Amino acid sequence: MSATPVDPASGVVYPVGLRLHDRRVVVVGGGQVAHRRVAGLLAARARVTVVSPEVTPALEALVEPGSLRWVRRGYEPGDLHGAWYAVAATDDPAVNAAVAEEAERARIFCARADDRSASSVWTPAVARHGELVVGVHGGGDPQRAIGVRDAVVAGLTDGSIADRAARTPTVARGGSVVLVGGGPGDPGLITVRGRQAVAQADVVVADHLAPLTLLETLPPSVEVVDASKLPRGRSMAQEQINALLVERALAGKRVVRLKGGDPFVFGRGMEEVEACLAAGVPVEVVPGVTSAIAVPGLAGIPVTHRGLTHEFVVVSGHLPPGHPQSLVDWAAIARLRGTVVVLMGVDTAPAIAAALVEHGRAPDTPVAVVSDGSTPAQRTVRTTLAHLPRAVVEEGVRPPAVWVVGGVVELGGPHDTSPPHGTSPPHGTSPPHGTSPPHGTSPRHGTEDADPD
Repeated sequence: MSATPVDPASGVVYPVGLRLHDRRVVVVGGGQVAHRRVAGLLAARARVTVVSPEVTPALEALVEPGSLRWVRRGYEPGDLHGAWYAVAATDDPAVNAAVAEEAERARIFCARADDRSASSVWTPAVARHGELVVGVHGGGDPQRAIGVRDAVVAGLTDGSIADRAARTPTVARGGSVVLVGGGPGDPGLITVRGRQAVAQADVVVADHLAPLTLLETLPPSVEVVDASKLPRGRSMAQEQINALLVERALAGKRVVRLKGGDPFVFGRGMEEVEACLAAGVPVEVVPGVTSAIAVPGLAGIPVTHRGLTHEFVVVSGHLPPGHPQSLVDWAAIARLRGTVVVLMGVDTAPAIAAALVEHGRAPDTPVAVVSDGSTPAQRTVRTTLAHLPRAVVEEGVRPPAVWVVGGVVELGGPHDTSPPHGTSPPHGTSPPHGTSPPHGTSPRHGTEDADPD
């Protein structure tokens, strides 16, 4: 709706939440405004009928599975019969006026998209935060309402607005565990649901690769447990982590297991899920942005590209080829024509490169090693399989790093500034999203997405 001035004499808005489950709602119009309104109505599980000669492709896609009914013609009097709620969202003011007039006669509340002053109901700026629904009316100014709504949701997400009722644990209800994938390190790359879980936690069990700056926003009452696993260094045993999650949850706490990347990509997340389920602890998994895709992407390297590769494979490199405990068929990997992404493979890079070449991958196959992805220290080293061992040593590459093998490495994306190994100037850094990384992020030491066996 536009910011049409409304006479204060008409009264203030009475806020109310409509429960439209299985109730008929008619939307007249099939454009972008109707599309946005239909999305919210379907979330409320209303029985939606769209009346319009044409609709957007997204609305049309909802017809076949039965999510909504489409009447493929213009509005006619009587279309609102049996409706509990109506939306007039055509680009013809005369049609919208006719819909609003029928709704008024039938005592059906109607939101008119083109004229707030002629609407019997105003649609607030709405957002959902877990079980909370935030709706804001802007006093006739939709942009003002959107700004306030976004600020409230941002505060609820990062914890600056305390949802104390949600944060208060009750032993009677019992505790729970949420496995949160924190993404590659930049706190801006964690999912909305992940931030919500962290903000509502009583206990956070965090890896060193998780976006640790999020912990600074937590109240002092939140217990933070360091569950870091340094490669070939200090680490908390997985069995100890499992026991800790279960113990705190059984004490009625809301426990968040905060990991780097995605909990199910070499993150041993399923072991933690199994431990919780065995103890009768409710557990939720919040997927994360895996570094296997995100870190190359932040360096301007796609893992797939039309006409170049139709597959990519993600491999754990924490054990070298030939190791008795390795489960990787390096010969089969070498025969693939697509992209190979190696995690936890800095120390084992020489052996892996040699195995790929031995089993058929060309020695001059392009390779990019991206270290400290999504942090201010991110940099990319470009080389080939034949020269990878020397490049890792000469460039001083240390974990965490992701390396990519294949033709996609030769594609130059918007964040890629690094020349091939052995040329000058020195290799540049590639900040995420083309801007400076957020304040507070720092280089990390370890592996990506991974808790090695």
